[in-house]
Amino acid sequence: MSISLTILGSGSAGNCSYVETESTRILVDAGFSGRQIRQKLAALSRSPETLNGILITHEHSDHITGLTGLAAKLNIPIYCNRLTRDAIEFTLKSNFDFRIFTTGTSFEIGDLSIDAFSIPHDAQDPVGYLVRHSTANLGFLTDLGHATKLVMERVRPANVLLLESNHDVKMLQEDTKRPWSTKQRILGRHGHLSNEAAADLAQEILSDSLKHLYLGHLSRDCNRPELALKVMSQRLTSLGATHVQISHAPQDTPCPTLHVSA
Repeated sequence: MSISLTILGSGSAGNCSYVETESTRILVDAGFSGRQIRQKLAALSRSPETLNGILITHEHSDHITGLTGLAAKLNIPIYCNRLTRDAIEFTLKSNFDFRIFTTGTSFEIGDLSIDAFSIPHDAQDPVGYLVRHSTANLGFLTDLGHATKLVMERVRPANVLLLESNHDVKMLQEDTKRPWSTKQRILGRHGHLSNEAAADLAQEILSDSLKHLYLGHLSRDCNRPELALKVMSQRLTSLGATHVQISHAPQDTPCPTLHVSA
């Protein structure tokens, strides 16, 4: 028994992760073009034709761009809530095989049990996921303005967590490319987590069972991988959490596949 995770890319230009067990293959978000996702899967000797489903966190383009080229053409089931479905249909105007869940509930895809829970972000009904398997639980938290008690409670069982560490507050405030209104949105309670906020969240959910922590959705202009890693590493080290392996999930390059066996 085993489960594997390959983060194909994470950032404002696209988010997509591939999860595989002996009998089930899914994507979490599809924010690259269908062609790009096909190429990224081919590098793993995989193809989208074998996917059992695509989980969508919310309707922003960096999470749904590939749906038309993949899900519509291949009739791959898309798992999302009703408001996210409505937004996808309005934006992409294609025919999809939607499998609608209610936020806050759990559902099955093959040998995976998936918990979908509400997160604070500026979308219609955004969710985070905890993907449960007999060997490990994988958490996905890529876009949220702050960590609610509900979020921390639902993601606490994760053995592996993809966590947003979007920006350094000082770099964002000093950025000359973004108008103040955009900075306010990013810094707001329905925006994106800073490096320090990500470290605060990790501190709150920390347990002996959390083994792998990926820092994702880093801003190209207002963050640096080494900075995000330093903030998180210093925080976890101060807590004595030397058992957690911290990695950066890049925008353009897939992470090495993580295999977890029973």
